[in-house]
Amino acid sequence: MDLLCSKNLPPIASLIVAEYTKLPVKITWGTENKLVVGSSALTSDKSIARFLVRSGSLASSLYGTNELSATEVDHWMDFASLRLACEKDQEAALDYLEKVLAPSTFLVGERITLADFAVWASLRSCDQATVDLYPNIQRYYKHLSAMPHFISVSSKLPASSEISKPAPSSSATAKKTKKKDEGKFIELEGAKQGEVVVRFPPEASGYLHVGHAKAALLNQYYQQTYNGKLIMRFDDTNPAKENADFEKIILEDVKLLGIKYDMLSYTSNHFDTMLDLCERMIKEGNAFVDDTDGETMKLERSNRADSKNRNNDVAKNLTMWSEMKAGTEYGQTCCVRAKIDMNSDNGCMRDPTIYRCKPEAHPHTGLKYKVYPTYDFACPIVDSVEGVTHALRTTEYHDRDDQYFWFLKKLGLRHVHIWEYSRLNLQHTVLSKRKLTWFVAEGHVTGWDDPRFPTVRGVLRRGMTVEGLKQFIIAQGGSRSVVTMEWDKIWAFNKKVIDPIAPRYFALLKKDVIPVYVDGAVESSQLQPKHPKNTEIGEKTVYYSNKVFIEGADAASLKEGETVTFINWGNLIITGIKRTGSGSVESLTAKLDLANKDFKKTLKITWLADHTDAAHVTTQCVHYRDLLSKPVLAPDDDFKDYINKDSKEVYHMLGDPNLASLKKGDIIQLQRRGYYICDQPAGPLDIHSCQNSPPCILINIPDGHQKEMPTAGGKQKSSVAPTDSGDAKAGRAKKPSSSVETTTNSPVTSDVALELHNKIVEQGNKVRQLKSNKDSAKADVSAAVALLLSLKAEYKSAAGKEWKPGSAPPTTAKAPPTTAKAPPTPLPPLPKPLPPLKLVANQVQS
Repeated sequence: MDLLCSKNLPPIASLIVAEYTKLPVKITWGTENKLVVGSSALTSDKSIARFLVRSGSLASSLYGTNELSATEVDHWMDFASLRLACEKDQEAALDYLEKVLAPSTFLVGERITLADFAVWASLRSCDQATVDLYPNIQRYYKHLSAMPHFISVSSKLPASSEISKPAPSSSATAKKTKKKDEGKFIELEGAKQGEVVVRFPPEASGYLHVGHAKAALLNQYYQQTYNGKLIMRFDDTNPAKENADFEKIILEDVKLLGIKYDMLSYTSNHFDTMLDLCERMIKEGNAFVDDTDGETMKLERSNRADSKNRNNDVAKNLTMWSEMKAGTEYGQTCCVRAKIDMNSDNGCMRDPTIYRCKPEAHPHTGLKYKVYPTYDFACPIVDSVEGVTHALRTTEYHDRDDQYFWFLKKLGLRHVHIWEYSRLNLQHTVLSKRKLTWFVAEGHVTGWDDPRFPTVRGVLRRGMTVEGLKQFIIAQGGSRSVVTMEWDKIWAFNKKVIDPIAPRYFALLKKDVIPVYVDGAVESSQLQPKHPKNTEIGEKTVYYSNKVFIEGADAASLKEGETVTFINWGNLIITGIKRTGSGSVESLTAKLDLANKDFKKTLKITWLADHTDAAHVTTQCVHYRDLLSKPVLAPDDDFKDYINKDSKEVYHMLGDPNLASLKKGDIIQLQRRGYYICDQPAGPLDIHSCQNSPPCILINIPDGHQKEMPTAGGKQKSSVAPTDSGDAKAGRAKKPSSSVETTTNSPVTSDVALELHNKIVEQGNKVRQLKSNKDSAKADVSAAVALLLSLKAEYKSAAGKEWKPGSAPPTTAKAPPTTAKAPPTPLPPLPKPLPPLKLVANQVQS
């Protein structure tokens, strides 16, 4: 087919279709768009793209999988060519697109379609500054722009096709410049559309954590990008660690992440094949059986010394191999080692173990086998046999890559491409299954789904959304730089997802409520939008009365005669303040001033009415903190010395009547407090205690802010926030822990800062020396880097800023110098309502 393309207004969607489907389309650049089909000519990008999709083999995926999805694709094609391309209608079109993309990666279904090609082509012609004002659209556009076929088409377009975009408006330029929400993804070597096969191979020995989630989501990214296959494979090569229950749990976690695999397999499915291949290697002289003890073998490999069994003849090796397969007492002292190169600078090539004798039951094969392959031997074989084209592995496996390819070559198996990415490391936690198991066994957490845990179930229970996690992973891209990240970055991405869709409600600290008697008010109710900017979320019932409650901190900041805005009601004038003998506020009186619509300079407060038909919901707000008090553990640190024993805070609240309708997993915002996820819905109201049993339990969702939210009483910012010590900490008293070092963000003395600064410089020099020395052991380099990161984290925690080369440490002494161990810093009280915000005023007006 011959496609004539305009140099100034090329049919971009059509060009992407041609690139994606690999159709034999000859492209000629001219002054118009035209595709001649028989006696007819197609001239619009929309019609040409549709024809090309229907002409290719990928029509079923690009045009939807059924009639309904095909109709959706048509809708978005019209939307792109009409509404989004029309300057007059563009703002409304972008608002609509922003809402649709909030919970979605693609427009139709879970894979890319022609709809995405068309909308991306239209967004390309929009003013970029305008697009950047819409976070979901910006994420979507940059996500597609990083895909190989989009990159390829963009690079081939003539310079004249770059549309002259109008200068951004003053309001747009006044917006704060947004950071890129997407990293760079490389085009997989040798990848072809529809032919890429990737795999996610966890070991069934524990729950998945966020590091596993990154691996799974990256594999899914390339599966979807290339319209390929994803294999879900359990690496069950070690019967001692395999657990059928964990297999079920991991499959549930994968489902929670929204990952759909094309095939489920087990490494044990290929045990017979690997036994034959191992025996073949022995017969061909590429492997030998060794009965050297573990410590001696480790020393010999370190000193590059040959094993006494390396040059055994084939007959002796096969005899020893038979002992192993039979599981005899002698066979259990042996292992099979690949005969590679004991003089290699790469320690992984110094005759690695490929089979060991373990006469114990396997979850799937029972006692059929007495010998099992190592992961390093099984992985390349199973990858090749199952048709994997690209194996995604973290950089920690880099030294094993040569070994991986050596096995494929010696066994004459199909080549598999390896692509490396950085492992996800996080501060204030551990990812080791052994260490996480210890926390559960010792009772420091409630289970594997504890909200303080880095497990998939833990972070989802704390309010992380799958889409937020996906956006974070996409933002990291294909980076190979190993860093230890702060949790704040992940939660900030999550906030972008939940903020546009979280309904808004009220809740007051139960022990601190103050009554306000409102002259002229009567018991009534009115429907109000659940979200001030998204009417699609629905409506809630707001109850009014002549007696309402506000929080004590707000009450303490008010003055007689002051006009105050009660959110979702309007302006009220404070007419009287009754105080106790100690001077604290006991009650207030007010009168309605609803005709006054000036909300610009008023204090905005949350409140709850004492209404006959609307009982307050018994509510508990649970705030969690970091698992460990130290950001990054040094190699010689014992994690048990840095356990944050005060990492849970429970607050008893007076809840909005609307909270009674919440279901488990619902995400909301308590206005002027923060985001929460419902962990336990409220039970029925007990007529005797007037309490909901069980209460509504809400878990606080971090939003990426390192500092706590401002407290109530916007005019008294320096006042001490009230605490709820009587019922905090889940009913247990605070216990000082002498084993945990105090960690605060207050500035340190110049001496301490200078000492940390000098240590970082010294350690940095040591790391550079180790890296420049080719004989340095990888373990030594890793330990040195970990210590350097730990020092930098301590510097940031102490100085309140990142350490940078050439930076001078703080010189102001504000904290007494001390290195003594101390109890952990008590948790701050529950964040109180935010100070006056213009956004709230706009909400009240609406």
